[in-house]
Amino acid sequence: MTQTTPMTAAQLRAKMRIPLIGAPQFIVSGPELVIAQCKAGIVGSFPALNARPAAQLDEWLHRIKEELAAHDRAHPERPSAPFAVNQIVHKSNDRLEHDVEMCVKHKVPLAITSLGAREDVYKAFREVGTLVFHDIINVTFARKAIEKGAGGLVAVCAGAGGHAGRLSPFALISEIREFFDGPLALSGAIATGRSVLAAEALGADFAYAGSMFIAATEANAVPAYKEDIVANSADGIIYTNLFTGVHGNYLKSSISRAGLDPENLPESDPSKMDFGSNRPAKAWKEIWGSGQGIGAVHRIEPVADMVARLEHDYLAGKKKLCG
Repeated sequence: MTQTTPMTAAQLRAKMRIPLIGAPQFIVSGPELVIAQCKAGIVGSFPALNARPAAQLDEWLHRIKEELAAHDRAHPERPSAPFAVNQIVHKSNDRLEHDVEMCVKHKVPLAITSLGAREDVYKAFREVGTLVFHDIINVTFARKAIEKGAGGLVAVCAGAGGHAGRLSPFALISEIREFFDGPLALSGAIATGRSVLAAEALGADFAYAGSMFIAATEANAVPAYKEDIVANSADGIIYTNLFTGVHGNYLKSSISRAGLDPENLPESDPSKMDFGSNRPAKAWKEIWGSGQGIGAVHRIEPVADMVARLEHDYLAGKKKLCG
């Protein structure tokens, strides 16, 4: 097999309207959201495990590629951005080998790995030219991922939705840049064009946002979830490991409706983590993840409108800073 070289950060940025990656979100991210994000000029992504049963992943990848190719033919002046597939590299994920094979078959342009770093996974992706980002919450995990062959990193800092870290982006990005000059994305309360610009100013190549897109009309989230995103702010978020064994940020309102007291939650046993194909979706339909940036989300609207506003604010902020 002839190996294709993955994109550099500069090559990826050249394919994007603004330097923003839409984060993969369990249940929420499906083909409709990914396609809308890519057409709008930002990277769209989804977890491979969202395609159920496993055979559906092949169908999703075919659909995404076909619809984006059709868009590019119709709009050569503004082609779509690349898409990414998230792989959960945890020992409980019994679909990992199948899902990686499907992504290799389709030569997905970008991959995002989580909860584990494996040399064989990175090697398989590199052979077809896939740029792999690995999400990390500290420098130890960052070094491990790079040593095993990850091409890029996502620094998941305090305030990010889902399985977030505790570190300030000022600290983590600075420390990573002391030893890594490759593609780097920053996650943590990103929901405005100004925060995208700030991620660049800190030393990241890309911002990484998920929670704001829960309120997109194309997102696979129930209406009440979208409404809660719009209605809440940073004060409505709590950090706990109860639901998956890994600490993450969740909407207090959804926890309360499930009959739990968000201010008095017990600790979970991390050894009980399960990210396999039998991972229960029921809990995620009732307990909703969210980052702290949702105070900037004021309406349910199409992705295209969200990205247009982000771009306007991003360019206005850049003009103000650079003159």
